[in-house]
Amino acid sequence: MRKKDFKYIYGPVSSWRLGVSLGIDLFSSSKKICSFNCIYCQLGSTTRFTKKPGVYVPTQKIIEELEQLPKIKIDYITFSGRGESSLAKNLAEATKAVKKLKIAPVAILTNSSLIDQAEIRKNLSFADFVIAKLDSYSQESLEKINQPAKAIKFRKIIQGIKQFKKDFKGKFALQIMFTEENQGDVETLAKLAREINPDQIQINTPTRPCKVRRLSREAITRVKKYFAGLNFISVYDARPKKVVAFSKKETLIRRGKVI
Repeated sequence: MRKKDFKYIYGPVSSWRLGVSLGIDLFSSSKKICSFNCIYCQLGSTTRFTKKPGVYVPTQKIIEELEQLPKIKIDYITFSGRGESSLAKNLAEATKAVKKLKIAPVAILTNSSLIDQAEIRKNLSFADFVIAKLDSYSQESLEKINQPAKAIKFRKIIQGIKQFKKDFKGKFALQIMFTEENQGDVETLAKLAREINPDQIQINTPTRPCKVRRLSREAITRVKKYFAGLNFISVYDARPKKVVAFSKKETLIRRGKVI
């Protein structure tokens, strides 16, 4: 496949939870723009720390690139990249515009930091599949694991996730990143997951280069037992699909392998 010089779309990549995923980066910046500074982030430390949404890439720029897309099979078009998706003020506009192209269902990855806000929940609601992060189980663990921007509260995140799950008409998943910092509290996290009752739970551990160590396959097997009876998938159980990216350098940058 001939490589193309795309700036805002990247991949496709083989995703253990989404199959063949084509990424959209609504930030397209050399700096990570986020409301969290997670200890395991493969993109490194947050360099632009904010919780105020803004427009970084015009929707039309995204559409122009998608219209040049080579003929490839895609399972999902996924809003991700170098920032927290809900910080893109035009997320809803972009989602609706992408869906009109009818290339593939649309997924959004969010760290859940702003999901207590009604406008953010509405912006997320236009996707077919929303994957929300939940690594912490208290304000203390939130500050230790996710290191949020000032005034982001754990209780509000939980309230927002529950409200979103109640209202959302599409598929909703919780992604839990397990590290040494929270594996001892898996029972509490599993209890929260049962209260939220998502369509799917994604049990993850860092598999890309970052500052913390991944948990072993054996440790994740022990973690999975706490989610018995729920619909869950695990990073170690997935069978990645073979994919050839059409924009290799950009793909590596956004997946954290080139800093």
